Formats: sequence, structure tokens, C-alpha cells
Amino acid sequence: MGVVLQVYIPSSADKPESGPPKQCSHKNLLPAPVVLTSVHELDLFRCFRPVLAHVQLLWELMLLGEPLLVLAPSPAVSSEMVLALTSCLQPLKFCCDYRPYFTVHDSEFKEFTTRTQAPPSVVLGVTNPFFIKTLQHWPHVLRIGEPKMPGDLPKQIKLKKPSRLKTLDTKPGLYTAHTTYLHRDKALLRRLLRGLQKKRPSDVQTALLRQHLLELTQGFIIPLEHYMASLMPLPKSITPWKTPPQIHPFRQDDFLRSLERSGPQLTCLLKGDWLGLYRRFFKSPHFDGWYRQRHKEMAQKLEALHLEAICEANLEIWMQDKSEVEVVDLVLKLRERLVRAQGHQLPVKEATLKRARLYIETVVGSLPKDLQVVLCPP
Repeated sequence: MGVVLQVYIPSSADKPESGPPKQCSHKNLLPAPVVLTSVHELDLFRCFRPVLAHVQLLWELMLLGEPLLVLAPSPAVSSEMVLALTSCLQPLKFCCDYRPYFTVHDSEFKEFTTRTQAPPSVVLGVTNPFFIKTLQHWPHVLRIGEPKMPGDLPKQIKLKKPSRLKTLDTKPGLYTAHTTYLHRDKALLRRLLRGLQKKRPSDVQTALLRQHLLELTQGFIIPLEHYMASLMPLPKSITPWKTPPQIHPFRQDDFLRSLERSGPQLTCLLKGDWLGLYRRFFKSPHFDGWYRQRHKEMAQKLEALHLEAICEANLEIWMQDKSEVEVVDLVLKLRERLVRAQGHQLPVKEATLKRARLYIETVVGSLPKDLQVVLCPP
């Protein structure tokens, strides 16, 4: 066939990447392979052309996990817009539901269109104008018109109140009552429009737009990361023969107070109500997903540090006054952590794993023969 594809299927632990294709390091292959960060590289600028003036507002809606209906002229436009919206939070993992192309025949149709409960946190891409009537109670609706020619200056859709939604003849626009917490970056829009006038390549425009969104998300997340790191117990508090200390609880008020000295203003030039944005973010699925993942990583790190502390301790001294029950308990716990570490669930060095195996052999060898048979069956 003449073409070789080497594919890596990412796992849930992988962090999303963005950016242009990367050159592979295999110098002996001609032509040199190109590594794509995903199978389908979205042309973010082309997707956001009609909504460039409202990219920051849409970013906030995505960050806060707000329900958004995207009504597009075709399934392709609908799908690309939804995927572009869900990708604009990178490197923050998108933890809400999203449907690039949703129809009345989908099994969740009744669930999404019911008025007996609040709309779910989902980005819904549709083409049927019927949804305008069915989902009139949704707080945010993005109506996209027919795409323009690539060389044309994009006509920006207008921001409109949800009350102006009409059943079938709804004009293109972003129908929302959401007031942005952050001031809009007008310089970005000027740079993008200037690039369009100068016929700058679309991939360069996309890189500018994605870099802006990346810096915006990172500026928002970095204070959370710093505060979360402060909740980790100090290494000196981890002793080999005691249960590892607990991770300190995340206190929202303490975090908000910390923003005065280490807030997003240190890394992001945008002004606005950052406190209000964080307060709303705490109620979103994205905060819950981010916190759970970070807490899990910290717990694994804590467990790994405890395992290292055990492996660096003097085992013979510890065993001198311990009963067989305590020794067997140590063996079982070490084995459990060894299995987890070997399954890449714990960030442990290979040298530590070797010491742990040696410890297990030493401990088991000190026990009576009957217990050795139980712990190490032939």
C-alpha cells in the first residue's frame, strides 16, 4: 500500500494536547513521519469565524458547564462547532456531555427536552429548527448561518436576548443572558481580522486563537493547581510504620483568599470578576472532574512516598518486637502496593520496586514454614 500508520490510542490518564503536527524523531525513515496530536485536527479559526467576537463568552459558558444548543445548517458544521467548543478548554479536561450531531431519534431526546427539570450540562449540536421551539427553555442558543467563502471577512453574529428566539425563522445569533465575568480581549480580535485581511494561512490563525484560549485556561487553572499542591502533606510527615497523613480538604473560602497574592492576575492580563468566575466554576462538572483527578493523583503520590519510606527503613529493627500478625499484615500491604505500582497506578521508581520485592522475600523468609507456604504457595 505504501503507507504505514502507527496509532496510539490514548488512555483516560493521558492529558490532551493541542497544536500543529509534530515531526517524528525517526531519522531513518523517508519521508519523515508526522505525528498528529489527534486523528482529526480541527481548523479552530474556521469553526469560530462567525463568533470571533464572542469566543471569550463561549469559553466561559464551556468552563462553567452551561447547557448550550448549537443550531447549524448542516451536520458537518454542527459537529465541528461542538467539537471546537469542547476543545477550547484544553488542557482542562472537558467533563460535560456533548453531542456533535443530535436528532429527534436519539434515545435521550425526551431527557434533554423535558421542562420538568433544569437543562443538563450538555453541548447539543442540531440542524433541525424544531429544536428552537422544543428547547426554548434552554439558557443559551447559538444559531449559525451558512458558512461564507474562506476569503470573506466573517460577518459576526450578534449577541441577542433569549426572549428574541422565534420558532422557525430565528436569525443567526448567540441568544443568551449570560454576562461575561472577564473583559473581552479586543486585541485578539484585531489580530485575527488583520491576519484575515493579509490572507494569513488558516493554520496560523488557528494557532493564534488556540494559544489565546490555552493561556486563558492556564491562567485560570494555575492558581487552583498551586492551592491544590499546598494541600499535600509535607514529606517529613510521612513515616514508614504509620498510616500516611490525609490530604488536607479543599476549602473554597481559603482558595479565594489566596487569590489576592497568587491569583490569575499574575499570569493573565485580562481584568474582570475572577472571584465570581471561580465561585461559579466550583458548581460546574469541570471543577468536580478536575478536583477528583488531582486528588487521585495526589493520593497515589502519597502512597508512593509511603512505600519509598518503608523501603528505606531498617526492616530488621522494626521486626524485632512485632508479632506474626503484624508481619503478615506488612507483607500483604506491600504486595498490594507492588501490584498497583507495577500496573502503573503509582508513580514509583524501579529501584523502589526492587527493594519492595526484596523486603517481601526477607519478611516471608523470617516467618514459620507454615506461614511461608500460605504466603508463597508453590
